[in-house]
Amino acid sequence: MTLERWQKASEWPLIGAALIFLVAYSIQVIANLSDAEGFWADAVVWASWAVFAVDYAARLWLAPQRGRWFVMNLHELAILALPALRPLRLLRLVLLLKLIHTRAGNALRGKILSYVFGAAAILVYCGALAALDAEQNDPQANIKTFGDALWWALATITTVGYGDHYPVTLVGRLAAAGLMVAGIAVLGVVTASIASWLVETVSTEAAEKSAEETAAALEPLEALEERIEVLTRQVELLTAVLARTTDGARAEPQEDRTS
Repeated sequence: MTLERWQKASEWPLIGAALIFLVAYSIQVIANLSDAEGFWADAVVWASWAVFAVDYAARLWLAPQRGRWFVMNLHELAILALPALRPLRLLRLVLLLKLIHTRAGNALRGKILSYVFGAAAILVYCGALAALDAEQNDPQANIKTFGDALWWALATITTVGYGDHYPVTLVGRLAAAGLMVAGIAVLGVVTASIASWLVETVSTEAAEKSAEETAAALEPLEALEERIEVLTRQVELLTAVLARTTDGARAEPQEDRTS
């Protein structure tokens, strides 16, 4: 099996594992379950981690250049190895958006915007979970509920940053840094799409107006061309009549001499 075939075959299983992980991890973090209460959630999280680990090992084994693939995918290894980065496994859900949009019949700009907004929603949710997981049990933290975390994540990804809630732990600040970078990318894509739409709309209106003005300017010219054609035919007809008259006048004296 090739790497491409494995990636295509593993898309839906990985999305399913990410969804299961999302449910278990969300309940574990939002409910702030203890080790005893969250035993089942830990089991589900570790089971999904095993699925991601198998996928990573398979892709590394099937890669044509394993060393280069390993270096280019160090972030995948970090997500698997570091428990603090486990919310990033939920980014597998972005694949679901990609699969849905490849089957959609919308315009390209609509696909891009819906893809960006969907990815942004996943990033906000993942960032809120990561921040809440890192902050809620810290005595100096001010992000204690999922509502606070969601509000903080939304303000961060949009680069607003009110400052009423902010992370104090290292993991929380790393999540904030990731959301800031993602927010710049999301706003850039949205701004570019809106600007492209405006330019296209103005260009279309200008082209239509220019076509109308050109048609209006050509109407007198077309009428003039028709008039010229009529005059040309009249001149040709008059020339032919004059030519016949001249020929007849020349022929009469010759007949007189003959007689």
